[in-house]
Amino acid sequence: MKTISVVTPCYNEELNVQDCYEAIRQVFRDHLPGYRREHIFCDNASTDSTVEILRRIAAEDNDVKVIINARNFGPLKNTFNGAMTASGDAVLLFLPADLQDPPELLPDFVKLWEQGYEIVYGIRAVREEGWLMRKTRGLYYRMLTRFAEVSVPPGVGDFQLVDKRVLNAMRQVRDSYPFMRMMTFECGGKAVGVPYTWRARAKGLSKNRLTALFDQGLNGLVSFTTAPLRLGLFAGFILSLLSLGYAFFNLILGFALRGNIAEPGIMTIIVALFFFGGVQLFFMGMIGEYILAIYGQVREKPAVFERERINFGPKDS
Repeated sequence: MKTISVVTPCYNEELNVQDCYEAIRQVFRDHLPGYRREHIFCDNASTDSTVEILRRIAAEDNDVKVIINARNFGPLKNTFNGAMTASGDAVLLFLPADLQDPPELLPDFVKLWEQGYEIVYGIRAVREEGWLMRKTRGLYYRMLTRFAEVSVPPGVGDFQLVDKRVLNAMRQVRDSYPFMRMMTFECGGKAVGVPYTWRARAKGLSKNRLTALFDQGLNGLVSFTTAPLRLGLFAGFILSLLSLGYAFFNLILGFALRGNIAEPGIMTIIVALFFFGGVQLFFMGMIGEYILAIYGQVREKPAVFERERINFGPKDS
């Protein structure tokens, strides 16, 4: 019997983890009876009753495994660590506890996987969220896919079912800040997309703050594209042209007024400050991001530090 692993990261999701567990159990019972279920919950040091609920679920169901982190390491590292513990023949890398990505698509994913596709990815064709966030995300993903070194369709998230071969290839990647949605395509394999509606959260509030979303987005750009450096180059070039235009404007204005509008040399200093300051600030900021990425990589810390594992056998520990 083949095993399908499902990875669910959670942080303060006491309102949702029970529903998520029951939804997956029902999907396997009704649509995937010939497969063994492995549902891995990765708790990011929740401060509510999420851990207590997961302990109770795991005590009643041996197919549920729980990882409890020592502290909150953020959603990307938490999800990646959970995926790396999966033992299934195929692994659903990310199923959110709030079920915004629909678990009822899993049978379709498995069917495509059985047809030989090693990466079956969901495409968020419709997003049930505010106009501003929808447009901002759309702009980011278009930029990411446009400049990425890896060919990735727009609208792809971590909601992907990957073959064990792809997961083993991902285990060879030593990345201090893993960005899984691109990593799977970097490992390669026959891929197919399934469009779906990304649903609005039904219970509770998202714990992914705006600053965290910005950090995750920047990580994707730094890890898989040269866009930040190209942006710095482009911005520095534009500022240089504006500075030269400003100098030319002051030259014409000086001739038109037949006199100096400032002391000799002042305009030259102002133009030089704008020119070099603009170029340096943009490039220093962009290079700084890459240095931070290198710094995190050479330290070779694990993705997370775990406090406890539940229902994992000796070979999984």
